Amino acid sequence: MATILVGSVAHAQERANADEEALTNELKADPGGFSADAVGKRAAETSYQAKASEQALRGAAARVDAAWAGFLPRLSTTFSYTRLSELTPSNLGNLVVTTAPAGPITSFGTATNPTLLGQPLSFPVVLDNWLLQASLSVPISDYFFRINQNYTAATHARDGARYDIGTARTRSAADGKIAFYNWLRSKGALVVAKLALEDQKTHLGDTRNLFTVGNASQVDVLRGETAVSAAELTVVQAQNLRDLSEMQLRVAMHLEANATVGSTETLDAAALPSVAGDLASLVSEAQSQRFEVKSLDANAEAARQQAKVSRASAYPVITAFGDAIYANPNQRVFPASPTWFPTWDVGARITWSPNDIPVALASAADAESRAAGLIAQKQVIRDGIAIEVTQAYQAVQEADFSLGSTGKQLTSAREAVRVARELFKAGRVNSTTLTDAETELTRARLAQLNARIDARTARVRLEHALGRDTRLVSLSP
Repeated sequence: MATILVGSVAHAQERANADEEALTNELKADPGGFSADAVGKRAAETSYQAKASEQALRGAAARVDAAWAGFLPRLSTTFSYTRLSELTPSNLGNLVVTTAPAGPITSFGTATNPTLLGQPLSFPVVLDNWLLQASLSVPISDYFFRINQNYTAATHARDGARYDIGTARTRSAADGKIAFYNWLRSKGALVVAKLALEDQKTHLGDTRNLFTVGNASQVDVLRGETAVSAAELTVVQAQNLRDLSEMQLRVAMHLEANATVGSTETLDAAALPSVAGDLASLVSEAQSQRFEVKSLDANAEAARQQAKVSRASAYPVITAFGDAIYANPNQRVFPASPTWFPTWDVGARITWSPNDIPVALASAADAESRAAGLIAQKQVIRDGIAIEVTQAYQAVQEADFSLGSTGKQLTSAREAVRVARELFKAGRVNSTTLTDAETELTRARLAQLNARIDARTARVRLEHALGRDTRLVSLSP
């Protein structure tokens, strides 16, 4: 009896080693493959969602440059030529003039004294008008109420666009890692399906042998053949799932069609990193680190600054100006003369329209409502983050516990199949009992595989939920 027990235990251990070796061979490390971190990095770098956010950042940066230009006084230049239509100048009558030199005149009409003459009075008409003008305008009041606020708003909007890039990249990195582990899961599931097929073939062979000696019925043989066919279908489905998972991994990394896919990681029982900290501190960490929250804060501040800019439109505008004019003829020269003459002027003006007040206040209220909406949306995001962290934290705990329990479940299922097969060969149980044991063994194999994958994907999701992956991505285009 002791000999039989030792042999049975040895057979069970031999089968367990064979199962483990089959799974290990399929999921062995490939030095030329990818790690989960490498997949995540490439997925982040090639993310089209991140590229779209990069374009939004470029637009926001351009608006910052435009807002900065508002600090500069406005300089404008004008050069023009105007041809006037011909006309006959008006006759303003005669003007009495004297031929005497400048100074007092005491007598007229003598040989030595000048005489008075009648001179027609008219002004020349210059038909060709040339103007070269440079104007400088300094919006004094805008420096206090509009320009700085507009620049600040544009800066915060640019920061929000940067955080959006980070959000897209971290999400793509996490999705890429999960796609990588799901690909490993599908490869392992194919191994489990093939092992199940081998079990069913063994079962069918034993049934046929028993049928030959009269210890099994034709029904048992047919049931065994049906089980083999079902296991073969499961293998085909597992192969399709593996191919689909590989395509999803390729899409996540945007690999070329001829690029090979391999893994430098294995699903061995090596200890995984533990999660430090209680749930409350983890939630607080996530709400302060996630790019989504920072983006909403930045955009809300941009909207508040825009409200200040809009409200400033209700105030009078004070502007200092200056002009340098070089014209032919110059309008300040009288009478007009077809010659170039320079002049200049400086001044200040105050402009204000009561009609601007309701428009400005309405625009400011609109911007403030956008800011309030973003703050409310931020609270929604914070609540969602708290739930996301809680779920990810619990998933890590459950996966870690499952790693131990599924190992025991698999050991028990292997022994149950061994015992059921021995009893089936001895004619003490029917084919259904053995089939049920083999089904439980397949479930146990899948459960252990899923536990190993889930332990890794749960940590990826928790790292992303906590915002700890934000330091791994760049916020620059």
